[in-house]
Amino acid sequence: MPLESNARIAKALAERGYNAEREAVTLLAGATDPAAAVAAAVDCAPDDALRITADHVREAIADTDESAASPDEPGQSPVETEGSGDTGAGGTKAVSGAATTDAIDSTTADSAIADSTTAGSPPADSGTANASSADGDRARGSDLRELEVGNDMTGRSTGTGEYTDFVTTFRDRYERLSKILRGRVNHRPAEAIADMPGGSDAAMIGLVNDVRSTKSGHWLIELEDTTGTFPALVMKDKGLADVVDEILMDECVAVEGTLADDAGILFADSLHFPDVPRTHRPGGADRHVQAALISDVHVGSDEFMADAWHSFTDWLHTPEADPVEYLLLAGDMVEGVGVYPDQDEELEIVDIYEQYEAFAEHLKEVPADTEVVMIPGNHDAVRLAEPQPGFNDEIREILDVHDAQIVSNPATVSVEGVEVLMYHGVSLDEVIAELPEEKASYDEPHKAMYQLLKKRHVAPQFGGHTRVAPEERDYLVIEDVPDVFHTGHVHKLGWGKYHNVLSVNSGCWQAQTDFQKSVNIDPDAGYAPILDLDTLDMTVRKFS
Repeated sequence: MPLESNARIAKALAERGYNAEREAVTLLAGATDPAAAVAAAVDCAPDDALRITADHVREAIADTDESAASPDEPGQSPVETEGSGDTGAGGTKAVSGAATTDAIDSTTADSAIADSTTAGSPPADSGTANASSADGDRARGSDLRELEVGNDMTGRSTGTGEYTDFVTTFRDRYERLSKILRGRVNHRPAEAIADMPGGSDAAMIGLVNDVRSTKSGHWLIELEDTTGTFPALVMKDKGLADVVDEILMDECVAVEGTLADDAGILFADSLHFPDVPRTHRPGGADRHVQAALISDVHVGSDEFMADAWHSFTDWLHTPEADPVEYLLLAGDMVEGVGVYPDQDEELEIVDIYEQYEAFAEHLKEVPADTEVVMIPGNHDAVRLAEPQPGFNDEIREILDVHDAQIVSNPATVSVEGVEVLMYHGVSLDEVIAELPEEKASYDEPHKAMYQLLKKRHVAPQFGGHTRVAPEERDYLVIEDVPDVFHTGHVHKLGWGKYHNVLSVNSGCWQAQTDFQKSVNIDPDAGYAPILDLDTLDMTVRKFS
């Protein structure tokens, strides 16, 4: 089979157990006989090598061309090869990313994906570049890279499932989120408010213990702190209905108002979420460097889009993708087993370990000098309860490609001065189910993400569809404001900025399954958001 594209070169090497540098793949694609060059490069590599380097390929090509020289022309120099012209991801599309203003009604995927390149974006048809001419000028800054992971709870789980563990988790949640709110209200504990005289001004910070409508159309909110509970009444004529609509159980809020004459209830004048300050100013890299944000690959599914993946990895080997030095994977690398009813009928690979082995082979197609960070999702072989620790040693050994960093869900990743919060996104289902459609929907998943930023917690509601594991520390609190919030899970593409935080839900690499049809999920598949880490501008490329 001819090796006519960079992706096929990378795949051929992966089948032999190797990944490769971008330059190495480009050189092989441009060789006189790519198939022979691949075989020769593998022979030239040391026995303990895991990746093919450009030096291995140059040595192999030189040996191959020398042996191919005509006997009656002993002085002939090796053939000078051209870079492969067929390195593009045919049919890719590029669009301008999120609006630079602080707008909640940001562009959605359906209306924003354009067939042509928008102003300021690089050409989408990457196949016309002369790859070899750029190889000598490559400036992939491996010595300039800075990547640190925070909030990783892998190996730090302390919960045993006892009642006291849950108390500890919620106490930690309250303490950390209430600190954010204390600068905005003159907070008093519940027991102190209960002792205040009627008619006094008061403010309380607490977790939402209950929220319900009264017969008169008002709303009664019961707040709980570490000293007790106290009720707050939101009158329907106070203009707070829009805020009450956004309240979820167990989240932390602050209420300001006036105590009733009998001091038994607090009449609310205002409600406050922990929220992201409007003054937040994101960081940025000191050089032009990019990160690809993807999720929900679902290798092992009948509907895994292998051709789209090959197009994506093919493009990553082109000069146009040279700035893409980071790949951030937000969960669901594989389809998993037993995740939903009758899933076995939709599996191409029925063994979970074989699914990860297949995913590792696909990951080898990504340029070997790419920094990879991945978190698990609900289809992966880890506990379903969040926070989810990174994979066990057996799966980590299978995924030992690119020296990938495998961390917990959620986790924070500092990439050259840009703080990225990675969360798979299971709680988005709950947010979308609980809140009005104009505030959270599957068609605009980034708006549901705005709600999590507003609540400063990735899974605020306990006891619903989102399973939460009790830990000494609530790892789901968004204590530090991120610059980028990256999720997946819902298989929908959406992005926008909320208080200068870029929120991206990156779609998936799985076509619609029968199960998805039954629950009315129409996936956005084969997309790769490409983030400029120096400007936080974003381009979305389509590879399907």
